[in-house]
Amino acid sequence: MEETFGQKLVGVSFNPSKMLNIDIVKGLCAELLDVLNDSNDPKNQNEMSKVLFEHAIGEVLNAQMSVVKFLVSHNTQTTNY
Repeated sequence: MEETFGQKLVGVSFNPSKMLNIDIVKGLCAELLDVLNDSNDPKNQNEMSKVLFEHAIGEVLNAQMSVVKFLVSHNTQTTNY
C-alpha cells in the first residue's frame, strides 16, 4: 500500500531506534498532515489560504521533528548509550 501524503512527509518508515513512541508520534503527525492535505483545494485557494496551509504543514513537521529529537535524546540519556 502506498504511503499517504502525511506518512511520506514525516517518514513513517524511518525509525532506526525502533522506539514505539516515535512510531506513535509520527503516526499522529501524519494523520494531522493528511487532514490538512485533504482539506486543501489548491484550485479555490486565495493567497492567504496558501500561506496558512504551507505554514501549518511546516509547523506540524517542526513539532514532529522536535518531539522525536526529544524522545531519542531522553532515551539516550536514560539508557546511557
